[in-house]
Amino acid sequence: MSLVYAGVCSHGPGITARADRANPELRDAFYTNLDKMRKDIVDSGAEALIVIAAEHFANFFMNNMPAYCIGMADEYEGPIEDPDWLKIPRTKVPGNAELSKRLITEVMKTADTAFSEEWKFDHGISVPLNFLTPKYDIPIIPMNINCQGPPLTPLNRVWAFGEAIRNACDAVPEKIALVGTGGISHWPATPDSGKINVEWDQEFMDRFQRNDKDAMLSYTDEETYRDAGQGGYEIRTLIATAAAAKGAKANVHFMEPIPIFATSCICAKFEL
Repeated sequence: MSLVYAGVCSHGPGITARADRANPELRDAFYTNLDKMRKDIVDSGAEALIVIAAEHFANFFMNNMPAYCIGMADEYEGPIEDPDWLKIPRTKVPGNAELSKRLITEVMKTADTAFSEEWKFDHGISVPLNFLTPKYDIPIIPMNINCQGPPLTPLNRVWAFGEAIRNACDAVPEKIALVGTGGISHWPATPDSGKINVEWDQEFMDRFQRNDKDAMLSYTDEETYRDAGQGGYEIRTLIATAAAAKGAKANVHFMEPIPIFATSCICAKFEL
């Protein structure tokens, strides 16, 4: 079977931690679109959900920072952050080690990846799952792209990783859903936290929804850092998802800057 669903959404911790301080109209519209993503994943009949995310030094550190890593466990735990702060209860999240192993084996035919049998989810995965699988009733296969510690994997290699993921999904009989989750412009844990470059975000998402490979891969890390902050490096998770969609165009159902969430919040779905 192949992918039955592919989409992207934001994952900032403020989405749950500071929900009470957000503009209610924008917050509720964003939440409504996240719930629509949840319904679309259910309606797709997916038997497992791949989440491509950027890990925030919760499991991987500068003494061993893989460019890519795929989880291979039957169970995960999250969030690793203080549940009272993130406002998401810590819970066990189901995985599928056997399916992960088969996908990893296929991915490694064309792309190099690390794998991990132990993984504690931080907000990069826990926030999306809080909305997309609130009952934690579908196996999760986490995939990490290093967006934190330079030297970062080049964007053309990110594209190749996304293509390898799609090839792996095509090679297994299970129905697979895929969600890429990351920020566009944002400056986390800096004095500029809450700053949003709306024009840059709009330009990137225009390239993204057209699935314009050359345009998306034309960004340099220097330009991204200057215009979109260190959080902008997380476009890698969106680019990998676009590659896995094999040229399909995306519909951006929601995109609005919500400063208290420290990023433009997005929900988009590929027309596979």
